[in-house]
Amino acid sequence: MMDNLRASANHLVLKIILGLIIVSFVLTGVGNYLIGGNSNYAAKVNGQEINRAQFEGEVMRERTRLQNELGEQFSVLAADENFMKRKRQEVLNQMIDQALLDQYAKSLGLGISDAQIKQAIFNTPMFQTDGKFDNQRFTSLLAANQLTPDSYAQSLRNQLLNQQVVNAVLGTDFTLKGEADEIAALVSQQRVVRQAAIDVKALAAKQQISDAEINAWYNAHKNEYLTPEQYRVSYIKLDAATMAQQVSDAEIQAYYDEHQAEFTTPARHRYSVIQTKTEDQAKQVLDALKKGEDFAALAKAKSTDIISARNGGDMGWLEESTTPDELKNAKLTEKGQLSDVITSSVGFLVARLDDTQPAQVKPLAEVRDAIIAKVKQNKALDAYFALQQKVSEAATNDNTSLQAAEQVAGVKAVQTGWFSQNQLPEELNFKPVADAIFGGSLVGANGAPGNNSDIITVEGDRAFVLRIIDHKAEAAKPLDEVRTQVVDTLKLNKAHQQANQDAQKLLTALKSGKGDEALKAAGLSFGEAKTLSRNAGDRVSQAAFNLPLPAKDKPSYGVADNEQGNVVLLALDEVRSGTMPEEQKKAMTKGLAQNNASIAFDALMQNLRKEAKIKYGDMADPQQ
Repeated sequence: MMDNLRASANHLVLKIILGLIIVSFVLTGVGNYLIGGNSNYAAKVNGQEINRAQFEGEVMRERTRLQNELGEQFSVLAADENFMKRKRQEVLNQMIDQALLDQYAKSLGLGISDAQIKQAIFNTPMFQTDGKFDNQRFTSLLAANQLTPDSYAQSLRNQLLNQQVVNAVLGTDFTLKGEADEIAALVSQQRVVRQAAIDVKALAAKQQISDAEINAWYNAHKNEYLTPEQYRVSYIKLDAATMAQQVSDAEIQAYYDEHQAEFTTPARHRYSVIQTKTEDQAKQVLDALKKGEDFAALAKAKSTDIISARNGGDMGWLEESTTPDELKNAKLTEKGQLSDVITSSVGFLVARLDDTQPAQVKPLAEVRDAIIAKVKQNKALDAYFALQQKVSEAATNDNTSLQAAEQVAGVKAVQTGWFSQNQLPEELNFKPVADAIFGGSLVGANGAPGNNSDIITVEGDRAFVLRIIDHKAEAAKPLDEVRTQVVDTLKLNKAHQQANQDAQKLLTALKSGKGDEALKAAGLSFGEAKTLSRNAGDRVSQAAFNLPLPAKDKPSYGVADNEQGNVVLLALDEVRSGTMPEEQKKAMTKGLAQNNASIAFDALMQNLRKEAKIKYGDMADPQQ
């Protein structure tokens, strides 16, 4: 979740969300992170409830995450009842595991305090500006990711607690030096190998293939020689961008008059607050302020809200929609005016109105160009939608061609050449268009042209109506067309089979000490020795490291295919201990330790689940 925070976004809705988050954050500090339970629970873990509100909130966050990640595909998955049931159960299982981990942490005397959470937030670089915590940036980033300070803080608490448990339980896990050295030597081992390759292509050129073999292979492998389903399409494209419209001065003035809110900067107020735990403390703060003490200094010294305190109590500029009710109800109207003690759900506040900015309407001359562009766009869209409706009706009423639709649209339909599903013409390369063409509903009986399509809208301001004018079903290419391919394949197959048989005979001779004569008779010889490493990744190297260790002055032999498709005889002469750079060895050792830790942690969670008493609520299905 932490890694998915995006940069902020400027949007009216975001400002509203931001206001709500500021209310929560300023009036409660980083927040009251634990949500209270109720009798309607999702599960009980050793008596500890996971209430339904918590569970449904996590399910909603998971849905949002999947929707952002999968886009349109998510709507298809979400329609699958079984898929959503599995996802709900996965979320519940994660929450149960977290509860078990919390309980285990408490048994070890571990825990994460609110102060640690706040400090972690302050130290997070993405929430900082010029190296200092930025409250506005923090709230904007959370709002952009549909998070509240409470939900983010709880996620952070879980991560820190999980790490604390890992450190406590697995902190002594390590890889012994001797073990690390042994693994490093094995990983960096080198093998000295000679090779003798049997040229499969040369053998293939000598192979004879009969007509019977060709026919048998073709009939058995027709699916390898298919011509894909193909289409030819006729289409009409409508584009709002091409429907230029004229705009009169009267229309410009009318739009300006009707949309004053678009050109108005709303009134803003800037407040500073000091939050206390008790009413007496708030009264003492208010008395001190009335006696002339500095507000910022008192906020830093007395306020229980750490974040606003760091800024001397300053909350920044707030619009009406984002101002907390507690501040609105204080009815501060004069710059520098102090409130009485304000009672809130989290304590007591003393607030000061620092500044105001009245609402301002931009003059018409300043926004004229923007209005012209907007009115033109609106008129073009109106014309586009009106024409779209007429074309749709024409294409529906005359379903045997696009002639009627052409007359209404005032353009000739465009005809494509032949194309297949993976070669859609660029001008039609939109998913809704592709779905219509390849969905099957526009092809008539026996591949004949079918009906015109409905209007297909693309990206809001473009639309297509089309019909399939010709269609070829997927079919196997005739043998005459692919005969050369079939013959080449058969020759290679027979050559490779022969090469393997020859290699096995030579291998037997090599192992029996008669290899020199056999190799000479086959016209082969081993080349110069090459040193191969384990991480080379090619087929010959992999085969070489699977050979048994050679005896003294006696190579170990084997057979492999090389990257060129030839069959290769291998002679393993020597195995050398490799060396690994110290930094690489440290990284490998760290990776081994992390892998061991992961295995141990999984075992810990399995054991905690095995010993736990888990009771599921009526709304949760443990079998899903």
